[in-house]
Amino acid sequence: MSKITVIGSLNMDLAVSTPKIPVMGETILGSGFMTAPGGKGANQAVAASRLGGEVYMVGCVGNDIFGKNLLENLSENNVSVENVRTIEGCATGIAMIVINEGDNFIIVDPGANYRLTPEMIDDVEHLIKDSFIVVIQLEIPMETVERAVEIAKKHGVKVLFNPAPARKLSDEFLSKIDVFTPNETECELITGMSVKSIEEAKAAVSFLRAKGIPQVIVTMGSRGVVYNAGKEICHKPVPKVQVVDTTAAGDSFSGAIAVALSCGKGIHDAIDFANAVGTLTVTKKGAQTSLPTIDDVNRYMGLL
Repeated sequence: MSKITVIGSLNMDLAVSTPKIPVMGETILGSGFMTAPGGKGANQAVAASRLGGEVYMVGCVGNDIFGKNLLENLSENNVSVENVRTIEGCATGIAMIVINEGDNFIIVDPGANYRLTPEMIDDVEHLIKDSFIVVIQLEIPMETVERAVEIAKKHGVKVLFNPAPARKLSDEFLSKIDVFTPNETECELITGMSVKSIEEAKAAVSFLRAKGIPQVIVTMGSRGVVYNAGKEICHKPVPKVQVVDTTAAGDSFSGAIAVALSCGKGIHDAIDFANAVGTLTVTKKGAQTSLPTIDDVNRYMGLL
């Protein structure tokens, strides 16, 4: 198993379920309030670790109870936290999640996540150099993301980039990415193309491939995944399940892709594996609390 370094956010999720989405000025009653470790970076790190990956986390938390809890949780999930900084006088990032009929919307206060600087990435160049793949998202400053990609490219290390939350990205930046894992909404914003159907998603994959990205994988929720295998563009459906909560589904998928590739799986097998991981994730509530283990996935795929 090769090293996987995840550079990104660590948040405490504050989640509540609601029978309807409130309109501005409206107060409604919710239920099932819970706090749970989250943040796209930490979610992907825990997902990869539970799937058997050797995972190292790079990020920042505040010197508060949420930060302490997040570090303890990562350690309990066998993720190295040696390179997670605790920032004095700054709150740990939080995500407020409202869940309605299996879907959700999320408001994030980045807090300490935005204190992760390019200079801090310089300090972990040795870790990046020794990794098989670096996994990055967009809940940290863009200049920090760019520095991490630059260092990975310098050492010939693969970069898996999950562009969430979505923003416009330059062609120069996109050309440095090895594995790109947007969902359909993120793909639409980045490409400027409609990605409402499988055929449109295939066109978007071709568009992104032309930007110089070797491996593009567009996740489309219940409609499955559109991706390229070399020059061939493929679609794989996902199994139908009772969806409980879609939180961290994309994060678990990206973490699974990182593990599969680090184990030497081909892209078709990697997609099958990640589809199983994402499917299991949406059948449980919460972010990291919903992430399956490798044994869960093997049982689900009928390998045990």
